[in-house]
Amino acid sequence: MKKLLAVFTVIALSFTGVADDTAKAPAMDPPMVSTTEHSGTFGGKKINYKAVAGETQLKNKKGEVTGSIFSTSYIRTNVKDKTNRPVFFVYNGGPGSASVWLHMGVFGPKRINIPSDARDDGAGPYDIIHNAGSILDVTDLVFIDPVGTGFSRTLGKGETKEFWGVGEDAKSIAKFIRIWLRENGRWNSPKYIGGESYGTTRSAALIRELEGRFDDVSINGIILISTILDFTVDSYDPGNEMVYMAYLPTMATTAQYHGMAGAGISVADFAAEARAWAIGEYAPALLLGADLKGARRDAIRTKLSYFTGLSESYLDEANLRVHYQRFNKELLRDKGLAIGRLDSRYTGKDFDRAGETPDVDPSFYGIDGAYTAAINSWLREDLKFNPDREYTIIGGVSDWNWELPTNHWAQSYLNVAPYIGTAMRGNSDLRVFNAAGYYDFATPFFGAEYSLNRNGIDPARVTYKYYEAGHMMYIHHPSLDALITDIRTFIKAGEK
Repeated sequence: MKKLLAVFTVIALSFTGVADDTAKAPAMDPPMVSTTEHSGTFGGKKINYKAVAGETQLKNKKGEVTGSIFSTSYIRTNVKDKTNRPVFFVYNGGPGSASVWLHMGVFGPKRINIPSDARDDGAGPYDIIHNAGSILDVTDLVFIDPVGTGFSRTLGKGETKEFWGVGEDAKSIAKFIRIWLRENGRWNSPKYIGGESYGTTRSAALIRELEGRFDDVSINGIILISTILDFTVDSYDPGNEMVYMAYLPTMATTAQYHGMAGAGISVADFAAEARAWAIGEYAPALLLGADLKGARRDAIRTKLSYFTGLSESYLDEANLRVHYQRFNKELLRDKGLAIGRLDSRYTGKDFDRAGETPDVDPSFYGIDGAYTAAINSWLREDLKFNPDREYTIIGGVSDWNWELPTNHWAQSYLNVAPYIGTAMRGNSDLRVFNAAGYYDFATPFFGAEYSLNRNGIDPARVTYKYYEAGHMMYIHHPSLDALITDIRTFIKAGEK
């Protein structure tokens, strides 16, 4: 992908018969910023707030502009003491996704209202409604679009390689946060960071950038939504058995949802049963490799069928190891349906019904149109930020650098969870909130538990919550209500 180009003003050269080779370079446009005043009732409280939609320029050590980060801040105005008013910095994942999903789906003062029962969102007009559940009653909100997403871009001397990587991205977001705190006079306020999916990976890398220096930005809480920290549990490399253990409980809850397993058992109880078997019997059996034979192998195959709803003959042919994409194609093959990756409640009809994996993810095309319309309508019309370029929803980056900056050896997989453990040891107030959907194949809930249950992370300061939906659990209305309540409670629990 070609790097984004900055917009330059045209400067005429003085002319005395020949061009003036000493003329200055074209001047860069100043950052665009739009500030509007609003009010609404959130969490049962009347809140007056200002919305600041604008660009923040990032500079290198020479003071040269290298990039611009677009953000949308919602700051309560009828508050006397900013010291006790928290601020929550929010982003999504990808990498390459704008913050639109958490902005217009969960936390912002307006949200998109799409079908809750795993139906397609169709075409506009969509229902953009007042978000009475927004947590503006307990915290200010800053939605961040990393470079290459939303309206954020490289500028001037900047190159995409300075921003597109695990460490590079974290450094740029940390720089933005420091600028925002300075410009808004909020250095002494309680601070929260959080994101979804790769945004949880970003949170771990970001906490290292914020708290790993002598001029720490100490964080009160990390909010993880659909967590992926240790990529061992997402890697289907030959010989890695942990990935099959991590995905098994999600296969079980999905099979139960579609009536193929777990009849008469609550989803929470069936998930607990699947967890216990996955780590207690399934993983040890897989670790035996070719030595798993006879009656023990037969018993594992039978129990695996019990949890997944797949036939024993299929599991035998698959050597007791089923990639989640193959599961999503196989479970309802007899009905001609494939299952969603982001949310396995969704089903779709594939063109190739005999294929090994789904053609597309029905849980993504079921929501994308509504969110695109909502963010553009809200920013451009209501918040008066309307540049003549596209708002990049997702897919705006390429050639991502997955190497961690501290590695001195070849890296086979990414694990940023130790950064959270280190930060907890250096910050006694740091707490973690982990939100997971039972029907999420993008970031399985057992994989998140596996990551957070080791790596030096204090289990007493981790809160786990589960929802009967998928990766973006908030598209399910009961799960949205529960998620908002849980996060509001988490933030209020940190009050001093």
